Amino acid sequence: MAENNTKVVVIREYDPKIDRERVEQVESSCEVGPNGELSLYTDLLGDPICRVRNSPAYLMLVAEMVDNGGDNERKSADIVGMIRGCIKTVTCGTKFSRGKSGDPMKPMPVFTKLAYILGLRVSPFHRRMGIGLKLVQRMEEWFGDNGAEYSYIATDDANEPSVSLFTDKCGYAKFRNPSVLVHPVFAHRLPVNNRVRIIKLSPSDSESIYRRRFSTTEFFPRDIDSVLNNHLNLGTFLALPRKYIWGGSDKFLSDPPENWAVMSVWNCKEVFKLEVKGASKLKKGFAKTTRILDRVFPFLRLPSLPKIFSPFGLHMLYGLGGSGPLYTKFSKDLFGFAHNLAKECKCGVVATEVSSEDPLKLAIPYWKVLSFTDLWCIKRLGEDYSDGSVGDWRKSQPGLSIFVDPREF
Repeated sequence: MAENNTKVVVIREYDPKIDRERVEQVESSCEVGPNGELSLYTDLLGDPICRVRNSPAYLMLVAEMVDNGGDNERKSADIVGMIRGCIKTVTCGTKFSRGKSGDPMKPMPVFTKLAYILGLRVSPFHRRMGIGLKLVQRMEEWFGDNGAEYSYIATDDANEPSVSLFTDKCGYAKFRNPSVLVHPVFAHRLPVNNRVRIIKLSPSDSESIYRRRFSTTEFFPRDIDSVLNNHLNLGTFLALPRKYIWGGSDKFLSDPPENWAVMSVWNCKEVFKLEVKGASKLKKGFAKTTRILDRVFPFLRLPSLPKIFSPFGLHMLYGLGGSGPLYTKFSKDLFGFAHNLAKECKCGVVATEVSSEDPLKLAIPYWKVLSFTDLWCIKRLGEDYSDGSVGDWRKSQPGLSIFVDPREF
């Protein structure tokens, strides 16, 4: 006699040849962002693995709901969830090392192998069945097999189901609360102080400055050279006093000006596009009116809302830093330059992410209605790891800044 049909969940690696369309269907059915009238959707441009593809090591898993027929004959399988993960080496703390006898102590980065979970999705029709938990557990197995010591996730602080899954069921602890600052790209250009000169650095000069000045910043990627040489990186830009003569990174590092700022730009537009759905005709009409006025009267410099109710691209600003009493003002000029670059590239918004303690949070222009607080949760994957120079990273206090990797935004 034939057995009754049974349904089981099978977790396996993503296969682009047979899974892409079904994965896209699940993605389109999942709301991303806080609950409410407006919802943010992500178009992955036909490449579900795009958001981890540029990381040193990555994996995407799918969950299938397999319907077995009589006599255990497999009849059908529907993809009901997916998860992405990647692994890299980052700075988790600082130690001090003395060179030659008599030399002052120098801060040195302490690195750890860190895993990152992103893009966890479960079909709305298959939630509260433990599928998300199974996907996370299988991904963590892969992390452990590849030597990752910690795993972390980033989610909207208001996304209660996601926070509950990771903190209550998966053993993660709340770790950092950076701010995602988003600014629309206007039809008019933003002014840049004429007493500031902005130059584009070569990848090698960029790497030298980042490694010398930012390698002890929390979450700094040890493979920063791979980031800076990636085709999605539009450049690293340095703001200097107009009279300062640039002579290369070696000269700059040995004798920098009193005030300077640096910033890199990542072209997320080539990886994914975003779209705000659920807006009323009134809100869409208001947004269109602001664009028309801005386009017709650019000299008035009116704030306007781009076409966020249809697919739009964004530029991610990362590697923000600098020095001097005018550092934040120089950073604001760099932001104006980045905004104008995004305008030329027909992007809808520019975004950056900074530590909640970073003074740039008050200096970088952003719209509160488009911005939000991020929540990073962390987990130690194995208690047999050595505490090393910084002890247990989970117990460390936040620093003034974090280095946000654009490959994971």
